[in-house]
Amino acid sequence: MGRLGCTINGNLNDSKFSEPMPWIGIYVAAASAACAIAMAVDAIHGFRYRKFWFPCKFFSLNATTLTLIAVAIKLSVDLNTSMPHPQDQLAKLSSAVFICTVMGNSLPSLGTMENKEIFMNMVALGILVITAIVNICIQLGTGVIYVFWKEHAFVMFLMLVLLAIMISSALTVPTTKHYFDQKYSRKQKLAVKECSDKTEKSAAKKLREDLTKYWMMAHTCSPQFVIGRSATCTASGAFCLLSTLTLAEAMLRTYFMPWSFKFCSGDSDYKWSTTLVLITQTIAVVVGTIAPAFRWFTAINFRCPKKAKKACKPQFKVESYWIQSLVEWKE
Repeated sequence: MGRLGCTINGNLNDSKFSEPMPWIGIYVAAASAACAIAMAVDAIHGFRYRKFWFPCKFFSLNATTLTLIAVAIKLSVDLNTSMPHPQDQLAKLSSAVFICTVMGNSLPSLGTMENKEIFMNMVALGILVITAIVNICIQLGTGVIYVFWKEHAFVMFLMLVLLAIMISSALTVPTTKHYFDQKYSRKQKLAVKECSDKTEKSAAKKLREDLTKYWMMAHTCSPQFVIGRSATCTASGAFCLLSTLTLAEAMLRTYFMPWSFKFCSGDSDYKWSTTLVLITQTIAVVVGTIAPAFRWFTAINFRCPKKAKKACKPQFKVESYWIQSLVEWKE
């Protein structure tokens, strides 16, 4: 019958089915590394130019990044491959945490999209997240994931929260853009009027003041700046940080408290590549958490400084722009 195809007994010869699995692991690690590099460049760009809302210049939500994310979380959605070793189970968890990280990191990019593009990307992301959650639940039920139950449950909860945050933010983008377009037009007219006033200032000083005014207008009306400073975006930083701490807790317990887990013997079809995936995705999670966490810390320091703790009172009020799109759809 030949080397491949059927065996002597007539059964399908599956002896070589698992041979490409380590290469698939390398492919997953490469996709994770690409996401990590893009998120790292965005973080460096934010620090370098003191844009502490960390605009998404290289890692934004689009077809390319969604494809990379889908490849990077392959281990999370693998339903039947044996993963007995500690690094195998941790790689499953790191893939789930990676989803939380990329959602929190790419949230400001919603501000640069058109309405149709936002809708398509959010639908694609929602399908991806729901698929990952369903597959993780199946693996918890079948025993493919047999440790870190609590960690996986908590990370899945964070996934749903972050998805809800992204949907809420996406609903505000059209109304917010319309509002700031009007506000920008009014400020532009005011700036033109002030700049046209005849004064005895030197040309260099007048040019410097004019540039400062227009830069401030463009800076404060930037869609990514507005989304990055919104309550939902800053809150996503806290949830991203929680998911990263969950992965760190699982890794520390695995390697420093090995008696707290009972891992199985055997080998994974991915072999050594799961270690590479775990290392790459851990780096991606740490790097990707920098921007969301920094947005959250900045918001806390800005809104609740030490000298004004008494002034920070909880307020429960839903502004009109959060639900304006829903009202328009209803009408």
